[in-house]
Amino acid sequence: MKISDYPYRARAWWGRTMVAQSDSCLYVDEVGVPATLYFPPRDIRGELFQREVQRSSCPEKGELELLSIDSPPDTFEQSAPPTTASWDAPGASSSDGHYVLWRLTRPTAAFRPLAGFGAFDPEKVRIEIIDGHQGDADRDVTHKRFPTWGDAAHLIELLDVRRDRGLSFVSVARSDGRRPVVEGSQMLGQAIVAAGRHAPERRVVSANMIYLRPADARHPLRFELDEVSTGKIFSSLTVRVLQEGRCCALGTLLLNVTSPDVIRHAVERPPVAGPYESPPFDMGVTGRDIRIVGGAYTNDPAAPIGPPTLDVWVRFRDVPHDPILHAGLLAQCTGHFSLAAALRPHEGIGQDQAHRSLSMAINAINLSLHGDARADNWLLYHHHSTFAGDGMTHAECRVHDEAGGLVASFTVEAMVRPVPAGTGTLDERTAL
Repeated sequence: MKISDYPYRARAWWGRTMVAQSDSCLYVDEVGVPATLYFPPRDIRGELFQREVQRSSCPEKGELELLSIDSPPDTFEQSAPPTTASWDAPGASSSDGHYVLWRLTRPTAAFRPLAGFGAFDPEKVRIEIIDGHQGDADRDVTHKRFPTWGDAAHLIELLDVRRDRGLSFVSVARSDGRRPVVEGSQMLGQAIVAAGRHAPERRVVSANMIYLRPADARHPLRFELDEVSTGKIFSSLTVRVLQEGRCCALGTLLLNVTSPDVIRHAVERPPVAGPYESPPFDMGVTGRDIRIVGGAYTNDPAAPIGPPTLDVWVRFRDVPHDPILHAGLLAQCTGHFSLAAALRPHEGIGQDQAHRSLSMAINAINLSLHGDARADNWLLYHHHSTFAGDGMTHAECRVHDEAGGLVASFTVEAMVRPVPAGTGTLDERTAL
């Protein structure tokens, strides 16, 4: 468990009434469970909560006050509403004895910094994060719902694998417990970073990976490199991704020493709206801005059908000046939207059925890096699903910078399959 200052402004909403706002929250990060935000008492509108409180104790946290609100959210004043129209809290009143806020009155030693602070139940109170820093232009500030998976800094820490011995690298682990399955594109990004750490004088130009079995996000991964060949210009590596002795993924990487151009051409960027003309999409990571061109991405099976394409702008904040980490971040986003592009033309099929009534997963990614990319600048991911059938999909994709330059190309093989008869109800936390 780790307690730290939270770098973003946070707000809590009961219906359309803001019940707390603070720039001084404390962030409690615990292994395997969603993080918790604690608001300072001065930033909570205590007059809105019932005066008679219940008291409880927790062996880990200490003694607590449990408070509820006597009125349902639709009876409160119409204060400044959240910025996202769908941010309506559940309509049930908390006056049936279910608390919405707890305060630590006598914390244990581990939780002593939280004395007097209050935390809201995110199932009943909508907690909003203002994802931006002081001085940012309004167009660069987005809103995220808490609890998030984490911050871009956590993702960078995951990607920045550490050498263990020889050609072996290990990662840290991170999971909020909601779906503790490692993304395939994360493993690809980690392998690219491992290769770059092994041969820092060369640049990764091609990285390919197939996925054999799920990896548990609650445990570290090991990346075993094998140098197949190395010369004055090119190096080739294989990589095995291991967890507790089991191989979860296999890959190959090609590295080279760059050369002056003899010829140069590149396909043009598709003529789509720019990042600031595209609505933001919340994927639960602060410090990362995702904008969907035309708002075309949705999990809803009832969404209107469209062509098998999807264009997505992505930008990270505060990335270290380390080209191999930028390459790893570019790779980490290659597995997010190709399946969504494949589903768009098909009525009644949406990604919210994944891991519930349909088996969906990324099986392989093949990535070509055409030059150094800056993940802290806008990158456009263009996804085009060229085939879907026989339980598989294929997508041909490109990554352009905001000026139109082509910085990467990749293909994705993925599965969309019915759940086999007799399987029963899937556990959406772990199922593929």
